[in-house]
Amino acid sequence: MIGNIGPVQLLIILAIVLLIFGTKRIRSLGSDLGGAIKEFRKGMGDDNASDPKTDEASQASEDNDASDHSNNKHH
Repeated sequence: MIGNIGPVQLLIILAIVLLIFGTKRIRSLGSDLGGAIKEFRKGMGDDNASDPKTDEASQASEDNDASDHSNNKHH
């Protein structure tokens, strides 16, 4: 039943939503949602920006450990 929703039914739903909430409220809801998505992406970008630093630090410590193990084998 719900899989048979076509474009005509979607337009009817959109018209009902517009009548209930009004264009100003829907416009502000859209801008609020857009701002929330922008902040979320910005937050995700900040997390990704800090990850390479920790990855580099862990890689450097692994390299040091590997060189220590190889030096111990030679002695």
